[in-house]
Amino acid sequence: MRSRITIAAFLLCATALPPITTSAQGSAVKQYTIEQFMTTTAVRGAAFSPDGTKILVSSAESGIFNAYALAVDGSGPTQLTFSKTDAIFARSYFPSDERFIYEADQGGNELTHVYVQTPNGTSKDITPGNKLKAGFAGWADDEESFFISSNERDSRYFDLYEVQADSYQRTLIYKNESGYGIACVSPDKRYIALSKTVTRSNREAFIHDRETGETRTLIKHDVEAIASPQTFSRDGKYIYALTDLNSEFRYLVKEDLGTGEKSVVYKDRDWDVMYGSLSKTGAFHTFGVNNDGRMEARVFSTGGALRPRRVAFPVTVPIDRMASVSFSRDEKAIAYYLQNGRSPNDLYYYHFGEEEPVRLTWRLNREIDPLDLVEPKVVRFTSYDGTVIPGILYKPHQASPNNKVPALVLVHGGPGGQTRPNYHALTQYLVNHGYAIYGINNRGSSGYGKTFYAMDDLKHGDADLDDCVASKQMLIDTGWVDAGRIGILGQSYGGYMVCAALAFRPEEFEVGVDIFGVTNWVRTLKSIPSWWEATRNGLYKELGDPFTQEEYLRKISPLFHAKNIVKPTIVLQGKNDPRVLQVESDEMVAAIRANEVPVEYIVFDDEGHGFRKTQNQITGYKAILKFLDKHLKQEQKRILVDTLQ
Repeated sequence: MRSRITIAAFLLCATALPPITTSAQGSAVKQYTIEQFMTTTAVRGAAFSPDGTKILVSSAESGIFNAYALAVDGSGPTQLTFSKTDAIFARSYFPSDERFIYEADQGGNELTHVYVQTPNGTSKDITPGNKLKAGFAGWADDEESFFISSNERDSRYFDLYEVQADSYQRTLIYKNESGYGIACVSPDKRYIALSKTVTRSNREAFIHDRETGETRTLIKHDVEAIASPQTFSRDGKYIYALTDLNSEFRYLVKEDLGTGEKSVVYKDRDWDVMYGSLSKTGAFHTFGVNNDGRMEARVFSTGGALRPRRVAFPVTVPIDRMASVSFSRDEKAIAYYLQNGRSPNDLYYYHFGEEEPVRLTWRLNREIDPLDLVEPKVVRFTSYDGTVIPGILYKPHQASPNNKVPALVLVHGGPGGQTRPNYHALTQYLVNHGYAIYGINNRGSSGYGKTFYAMDDLKHGDADLDDCVASKQMLIDTGWVDAGRIGILGQSYGGYMVCAALAFRPEEFEVGVDIFGVTNWVRTLKSIPSWWEATRNGLYKELGDPFTQEEYLRKISPLFHAKNIVKPTIVLQGKNDPRVLQVESDEMVAAIRANEVPVEYIVFDDEGHGFRKTQNQITGYKAILKFLDKHLKQEQKRILVDTLQ
C-alpha cells in the first residue's frame, strides 16, 4: 500500500474529504476541488540577500503576487509587500542593504513601473508617469547603480537609464531610436548589447560603443538565423551570445570584443541551449538546455581549470531536474527550482560542501497526494503529411479500454510557444476529474529545431490546425480515449486555434475552451501595443501584414467564419488585456450566440493577458470543468441512455 500525506498532519481545522474514484489498476484515487488545486502557491524568481541568509521571491500565497523573503535555513517566508489589487514581481535586493526592487502594473495592463522598497516597508516609484512601461535591467558591475529600460520618451522604443543606488538619480545612457531590444551592459559600461527581430527565425545582435557612438553587428549572417546576446564576461573582454547559425539548434558562442574572434562555448547536439549565465565573479557558468521540453540547468566550474568542468553535486541534488540556478554573491551557495510534473517546481537551497539541500517551498497543497495526480509523458505521432509531432500526454488514472474517457487537445500560446512536461494546475485539475489532456506541440512550436519552428509561417489556422485534428487519431489509438468525446482548449494563440478549429473544422471537436484567444487578426495586428514596435515587422512577416494582406488575414480569422460554428463553447477574457482586446471575445461570443449554439462567457474586470489573481483562476477553472461535464462528459451519457431506451 502506498503511503499518503494525511490532512490532519498539516491542517489545524477539519476539511471536507474529496470524492474518491477508482483507477484502472483498481486503487482509490481522490478527486480534488479547484480550491484545493489553487491553494497550490505560485512562486517565481530567486534573488539572494546581501548576506546570503534570505532569498527574494514573488509568491501568490496571499491570493495575488507579492514579494516575500525566504530564510535559507528553511524556517519560512516573510511577506514584504501587501498589495491586494496589482500583482507585484520582485526582481533584486540591493547589493549592500535590504532594499529591494520590484515591478508592478495596474490591473494587468502590462504598463509596468519599477519600484524600490525599503526595509521599513516604504515604496517609491522610480519611473513615475502615465502610459509608460519600464523594467529592471540589472546592476552595474560596481554595484553603485542599476539600469532600467523605459519607453517614456517614445512609446515605441525602450531607452536605457542608469539609476544611482543612493539618490535614485537617473541618467539616460542609451537613446534608442532604431527599435533595438536592450540585452546587457559591459562591466565598464562602455558597451551595450542590443538585439533586433527581423522575423521570428531571424534575429540580429549588435554591440553599441558608448565612447565612439558606433553600433556594429555581432555574429554576422547572410541567411536567416538567431543571434541573441546573453552576457559579458566579468573582465569585459568577451560577449556571450546564442545563435543557430549553420545549425538546427541554438548554441552559445563568445566573441572577443577586441579582435572579433568567435568560439563555441557550449553546444548540445539535439536540443536548443536557451540561456547562458555567469555567477558574480564568473567562477561558474550555467547553461539552460531545452531537453525535449524539459529545461535542464547545467552548471560548470570555470575557475582554475583549463576547460570548464561540470559541477559534481551530491546525489541529493538531482541535476537533470534543476530548471534554473541562482548563485549567492559569495558563490558558496545556489538556489534552484526542482521540476516535477506531478507538482509545481519547488525552490531549494544548497550550500556547497553540505550533504543535503534545504527545501524552501512546498507549493503543492498538502491536502493533495501527488500520487493521485498524473506524471506527464512525451508522446509523438505522425501527422497528415508525415511530419512527426511531439506533445505531452496526461492519462487519467481511471482511464482504461473498459473505461474510455473524454479528452482535450491543449494548444499552447505563442505562436511559437511550447507545451512542456511541467505541472499545470488547470491541466491536473481536469485530468484528476477524468479528462485526458494532450498538450500538442504542433508545427511552428519552439524547441524542436528551426525548420520545425518555421513550418507554420503564413499557414496559421491551417497547417498547424490540421496537426491538432490529426492528433485525435493518436488519442483514439491509445484504446482508452472515447473517439466521440474529444474537445480542444487553449489560451492566447492557443485560444485562436480553438476558435479556428470550431470555425474551420466545425465537426472535428465536440467542444471548445477559448481563453482570451485572437478572433480577428486584422484588428489584433493593427492594435499591437506601441511597446512591441521592435517586433511588429516580425509578426507581420510571420502572420500577415494587416495593411497589405487584409484579405488573407480575414480568411484565417475565425470571427469572419463564425457562422460555421456548431459546437458548444466557453470563452474567458480579461477586460484590461492589451494584446487580445476584449472586443475580440465580445464579438465572437455574439456571433456564436447568433447561431443558437450554447456559449458561456466570463470577463474578469481586473485581469489582463493571463489571470494572476487566485480567486479569478478558481472562478474560471471551475466554470471550465462545469462546462465540460455538461457538454462533453454528460452529453455522452445522455446519448447512451437514449440509445438504451
